[in-house]
Amino acid sequence: MVSNTRLYGAAIAFASGLYSMWSASMASRVVTSSWLMGVLGVVVLVHGAVLLTDYADRLGSVSGPLMIGYAVVMLLNQTLLGAGLMDDGSAMGMSGATAGMGWDVGMVALAVLMLVSGLIMARGDTMDTATGGMR
Repeated sequence: MVSNTRLYGAAIAFASGLYSMWSASMASRVVTSSWLMGVLGVVVLVHGAVLLTDYADRLGSVSGPLMIGYAVVMLLNQTLLGAGLMDDGSAMGMSGATAGMGWDVGMVALAVLMLVSGLIMARGDTMDTATGGMR
């Protein structure tokens, strides 16, 4: 039976991965940021799917740190976009009016949620589905 922690992690991975892929596909130009988010979205989505299978046991204690790593990459990308140091492919240019506005608050929220999920998974706690208590 899949633990509640793995279900939660998979749900976060699906939401973050799909949003990342969708966001990357909306860029009018394919640039480093959109490639990064597209590839990362696929990786995160696959990780979420693995969490729902018996293969998740093979990941063991690495799953939480992986989620943390994905979140850090997403947050770093958003920081660089927000600072105007990276182009998001939106064709808005880097003028004074648009510099610092390339970040996506939805992506930041999902990355923070993924970070929290990774921290929970890294702690090693799982919810006992039968009793609702910690094992």
